[in-house]
Parts: sequence; C-alpha cells; structure tokens
Amino acid sequence: MKDKLPPLATLGPLVALLAACLFFATQSDRFLSAGNFSLILQQVMVVGVIAIGQTLIILTAGIDLSCGMVMALGSIVMSKFATELGLPAPLAIVCGVAATTAFGLLNGLLVTRIKLPSFIVTLGTMNIAFAITQLYSNSQTVTDLPPMLTALGNTFSLGQTEFAWGALLMIGLYLLAWFVLRDTAAGRHVYAVGNNAEATRLVGIPTQRVLLGVYVMAGLCYGLAALLSVARTGVGDPNAGQTENLDAITAVVLGGTSLFGGRGLVLGSLVGALIVGVFRNGLTLMGVSSIYQVLITGMLVILAVATDQLSRKGAR
Repeated sequence: MKDKLPPLATLGPLVALLAACLFFATQSDRFLSAGNFSLILQQVMVVGVIAIGQTLIILTAGIDLSCGMVMALGSIVMSKFATELGLPAPLAIVCGVAATTAFGLLNGLLVTRIKLPSFIVTLGTMNIAFAITQLYSNSQTVTDLPPMLTALGNTFSLGQTEFAWGALLMIGLYLLAWFVLRDTAAGRHVYAVGNNAEATRLVGIPTQRVLLGVYVMAGLCYGLAALLSVARTGVGDPNAGQTENLDAITAVVLGGTSLFGGRGLVLGSLVGALIVGVFRNGLTLMGVSSIYQVLITGMLVILAVATDQLSRKGAR
C-alpha cells in the first residue's frame, strides 16, 4: 500500500514543482519574491482544501465531480444565513458546513447502499447542488457579510510579507490529514479499501462504513473550502465552483495519487495544487493568455496519469 509507493510517484510531483519554479524564475524577476509566493498560496487555498476531500475519495478508487458545486452551495448557505436570516456568523458557518457534509453523506449513501458508481452519483449531485445554489440565491451575489465570515482572508506579517490566515488553515488541514492517513487505523483502512475492497471486507474491515466515512469527511472539507472562498472574495458567489471540481482532481492526480485507488500521499495533493498555481501565476507574469494556461494544465494531467500507468506496470 502506501509504504510501497514507487519513488517516481512520491518524488515526481515535488521535482516538477521545483522545476516549474526554476523555469519561471528565469522568465520573470517578480516570480521569486515572497509576496508572489504569498499570492500563489492565497490563489490555491480553496482548491487545495477541496483536494483533501477529493484525495480521500480517489484513494478508495472513487471520484467526486460534485465538489465544486457543493462548495458553492455551502458558501451561499453560510452567506445568506448570516445576512438575511441574521444568524450569528459562527452558527451560519456551521450551517454552511453542515449543508456540504449532508451532500457528502448523500453521495456516500448512494455509493455504499445502492451501489451506484461514484462517477454517476456525483455527476447527478453536482447538478443538484448547482440548481439549489442558483434557486436559493436567485443567481445573485451575497454581499455585506459580517467580518467573521471573511476573517480568514485577513493577513498576518511574516518578515516583510503578508500571508493570509486561510493559507495557514489549508496547511494545517493537510498536516492533519497526513497524520490521520499515515498513523491511524482509519487511514490504513482507506488505503486498504482502495487497494482491494473485497479482500479488505473478507478480513473483517467494514468497507462500506469506511467508504461512507470518506464521503462525509470529503463533504466536511468542501464546507471549509466554502468558508475560505467567502473569506478570499468577500462575497457569497453562486457562480463559484465552476472549475474547482476539475482543478481539485488535477491537483490530486498531479500530486501522485493513483486514480485506481490505494496509492498516494495527501501531501502530494498540496504539491499538485501548488504546481497548478505556480504555472498559472508564472504564465500570467509572462503575459501568456489564460487559454494557454488551460491547455498546459490539461497536458500536465495527461502526463501525470500516463506516469501513474507506467509506474503501475513497473511495480508488477
């Protein structure tokens, strides 16, 4: 399982990140500035937290296409509950996170109880979450949010550079997920289910409960990402999440987690998110059109999946 990861899957993403940084450093004098790295962290913190939940699901050989839309729903729920219903900000945040967690529970129940493929389930719930978000918000952005909802968008000084509190939260969540997956029985069960669900069931591990727990925890991550999205933009945006689902999957794949389940490191997903952020930031500094940024991101995904396939063949 995780102890048998091929070196390429473990070190490849980090090498790619360092190579990208070196390349863009030669193209722009501003790239290596501390302020620019702080900006990259702010730009990837929402997708980075979504990618934690996506990693858990992909480790079990599933996939979640609904993550971006569910995140957007959570941001609208907490924003409107705070502004229109007048709920205290902490309670509004809890309600938004509860909404995304409920979607995670729904996804998990459909996968574990009805035995539907995760791709089909989450494709359906993606559209459901999008429709609910648009209907509940009347497709209008929610503004005039209380300060607590946007507090994680505030910055603190480290040396002469300002860093967002939300980026610090993202890093903390990754460290927590890394510890759980590496050092707890629950984490080992996630890898085992992704490796061989039937063999795992035969040794007495409740595979369906593990899968359900994974989808619920993923929903919780989407709720925290919703809070970060609100904090970063200062509004509840019903059109958020349009690209975050694919961006999160891209981050996980670039980070070395196998789409076939059972192999990968959650910290790799953070590296994958940073790779995407570095490429977009560096290409922007170079004046490259955004459409080419999308093109290059797509090529990186194909390269990462091809590398995963080659490493799987080499491990046999």
